[in-house]
Amino acid sequence: HSPHPLRSPALPPRGWRVGSLDISAAALRGLAAQLPGAWQRAVDVSEPDAVGEALAQFCADGRLRLLFNCAGILRFGRFEEVALEDHARLLAINLQGVLNCCHAAFPFLRATPQAQVLNMGSASGLYGVPEMAVYSASKFAVRGLTEALELEWRRHGIRVADLMPPFVRTPMVAGQTYRPPVLRRLGLRLDAEDIAEAAWRQAHSRRVHRPVGGLFTALYWAGQLSPPWVNRAVMAWLSRDE
Repeated sequence: HSPHPLRSPALPPRGWRVGSLDISAAALRGLAAQLPGAWQRAVDVSEPDAVGEALAQFCADGRLRLLFNCAGILRFGRFEEVALEDHARLLAINLQGVLNCCHAAFPFLRATPQAQVLNMGSASGLYGVPEMAVYSASKFAVRGLTEALELEWRRHGIRVADLMPPFVRTPMVAGQTYRPPVLRRLGLRLDAEDIAEAAWRQAHSRRVHRPVGGLFTALYWAGQLSPPWVNRAVMAWLSRDE
C-alpha cells in the first residue's frame, strides 16, 4: 500500500492529476498500466525527509487537493511471539508514515480550496483485536489523529477523515501464512476496488469516519450504541480459539 496525493489542476470536473508513492518501484511500474500518466516516486513513508522532498516535487504549483494515506503493513501473531523490531516497523509505517505525510503536505493543503486528508483506518481501530495487537494500536492512533486534525484544521479549510474497512483481499492479508480466528470467522469480503470506491465517495463528503462494507457498517453503528462491555464480548467471541 502507498499514500496517493491527488492534485486537482484546471481540468474537467472529474479530472485529477494523480501521484503515487510506494516503497516498491516494481509496484509503481505495475500501477502505471492502470493510471497512465500518473506521477510516481519510490519512497519509504517512514523517512520524513524523503516524503517531504517527494511531495514538494509533486506539488510544484503549491497545491494539493487530497492526500490519501494508505501505506500500511500487517503482521498476525501473538504479541510476545512477534519480534520487537517487527512491531516497531509496523508503527513506523502505519503511524509515523501518516504523521510524516500529513506534516509535509500541510502547506500545500492549506493553499488549496476544499483540501482533504483521507487516512486509511481499520475496523481494528474500534476495539483491540487479539493477534493483531500492534496493528490495532496503530489504527487507534490513526483514528485519534484523524479526529483531532479534523477539528484543528477546520480553521484552514482542510477536511480530515478516515476509511474503516474490515479485512480486505489484498496481498497484505492474503499473503499471511497464519490467519487468526477473527479473520477466519469474518472472512475476506472486500476487494481493493471497494476501498477505491469508498475513497472516491469520501473525497466528496464531509463525514469523518466511513465504515466500509455492509457487515462492518452494521457492526460499527451497533457499536456506537452499545456499552463498551458488549463490544469487548463480541470481540472475545470472534477471537475465541476453535
